[in-house]
Amino acid sequence: MTSENSVDIVHAFWDQVWNGHDATAADRFVVGEFVIVSGGETISGRENFKQWIEEFLEKVRDLHLEVVESFQNSDGSRVTSRFLLTGRNNGAFGTTPDQRDIALTGTAVWAVREDGKLLTNWVERSSWHYIDPTGVNATGRTPVSKG
Repeated sequence: MTSENSVDIVHAFWDQVWNGHDATAADRFVVGEFVIVSGGETISGRENFKQWIEEFLEKVRDLHLEVVESFQNSDGSRVTSRFLLTGRNNGAFGTTPDQRDIALTGTAVWAVREDGKLLTNWVERSSWHYIDPTGVNATGRTPVSKG
C-alpha cells in the first residue's frame, strides 16, 4: 500500500456510500466480516452493515458527509478522520420526523487490510443538533438553532 491509498479508500467509501446514498456500494469496500461500532451499537457483517446504512439514510434525508481532516499511520493499516454530517431529520435517533436541518460531528478510526479492504470502523459522534439557516462550516462547529 502506498502512503496515500488508505485515506483515499476511506474517502471514496464515504463519497460512494454515504454521499452517493448507495448502501450496495459498500460491497466494493468492506470485507464480508466487516464490523462497525457506532453510538454504542455493534453491527457485524457486510449485509447487516448495508441494512444499517439504508436505515440511517432513511432517517437522515439529504445526508451529506464532509471530511474535515484525515490521516493514516505509516503502513496504512489505520485511518482516522474527523467529519461533519448534515441532513434533514426524518426520525433520526428516535426523534419525531420533522424535516428540520440537523448536523453532527464525529471521529472515525478505520482498520484497513493490506489489499485496501476495510475491516473495522469505530465511530465516536457528537450529539446531533438542529442547525440554524446560516449553515455549518468545515471546522465542525454546528450553530444550534433556538427551538
